[in-house]
Amino acid sequence: MYTLSKNIGGPESSFDDEDEMSETQTDDVVKGFSLGGNDYIRKPFSMEELIVRIQNLLRNKSEGVPKITGGMATMGKFNFQLNRQLLSNGKEERKLSFRESELLKLLYENREKIIDRKDILNLLWGNDSFFNSRNLDVYITKLRSYLKEDPSIEILTIKGVGYRFIAG
Repeated sequence: MYTLSKNIGGPESSFDDEDEMSETQTDDVVKGFSLGGNDYIRKPFSMEELIVRIQNLLRNKSEGVPKITGGMATMGKFNFQLNRQLLSNGKEERKLSFRESELLKLLYENREKIIDRKDILNLLWGNDSFFNSRNLDVYITKLRSYLKEDPSIEILTIKGVGYRFIAG
């Protein structure tokens, strides 16, 4: 509790007032939710409950974003054919490399979310070494140049964290 430490003073301090404790706990929960929390677990809690809560969060996270189905995705003015590694805008087609395709797929399937740079490196290259990190920068730059024709599509750099793909 945020205010518990204020109540600990000396021998005259008392925690007999259950209503005050309950109000403080409720205030703390409300404050946590207002700061962006989406769950609360009261102590003491069981390990089984914690595990089930984590599993539910992970399941809900993976169900929320549509994946590329049928090997095809539409991103603004562009069509991306994963199985052919092809990006087209109606006027021209661009053959993508394997890494470009996999990176675009990863960004698309996690659109509107921040993807950690280390996660991208580990998923696509198997490790997050300095050299692979520089390769990732090059591939991001290439994808940005391919997609620049559509201003509703952006690959944002979240400094010190990773990337966010916006496909409006």
